[in-house]
Amino acid sequence: MPPPPERRLALVTGSTSGIGAAIARRLARDGCTVVAHGRRPRAAVDSVLADIGAADYMAADLSDDGEARGLIAGLLQRHGRLDVLVNNAGETVRIPHADLKAATPAIWRRMMEVNVIAPWVLVAEAEAALRRSAESGRPGCIVNIGTHAAVRPKGGSIPYAASKAALHHATKLLALTLGPDIRVNAVAPGLVDTPMSTGWDAAYALWNTKSPMRRVAQPDDIADLVAALVANDYLTGEIILADGGLNLT
Repeated sequence: MPPPPERRLALVTGSTSGIGAAIARRLARDGCTVVAHGRRPRAAVDSVLADIGAADYMAADLSDDGEARGLIAGLLQRHGRLDVLVNNAGETVRIPHADLKAATPAIWRRMMEVNVIAPWVLVAEAEAALRRSAESGRPGCIVNIGTHAAVRPKGGSIPYAASKAALHHATKLLALTLGPDIRVNAVAPGLVDTPMSTGWDAAYALWNTKSPMRRVAQPDDIADLVAALVANDYLTGEIILADGGLNLT
């Protein structure tokens, strides 16, 4: 059944752990009807869904164009609307920047498929629903999750950083193209304390000693920024760098 008109419906991709789970939890707390997404069967994530307060869950492998399109189609069939799309799902790979041959064409293609093409497909499929959302008096909202490595020559690998830089630029182009009905912004985190960051001891040491805030981000730090972008009906085309001030050093 469609949610009541006063409750915006938000889809958060990659929301069964880490940053995505924190974003879903925060948007649910702020009053959104949240549809969570992941690749695992629902039975494997029931406890997570209960914790974040998700109203529904949909599984899809976003590297498959058909499944990405099916995610939006299935959501609209179930709920009849979409007001907020958070493109959080993504992949990284750790390769020393100087090891050029290790960054194979297959790795480049994977990074582009998951980090750029998949969000693009979701936006294209969701555009009509997000424009309809604007008829309620508030523009539809897209928030892409990028990375500080797309702003500075850093990151776990060159293919990863370059794919997220493409996502950042697409964010600006989409904001220009889709406004005023749809706002498009991005948050670019630095190191965030999630399972994906396990083993990055040198990076933890860097943030803990060199950044002005002297710590890495927690998932809730990023969720707070996403919630602010969702709440503000004017901001569009912005890439919000969230690295605890490390970029100043």
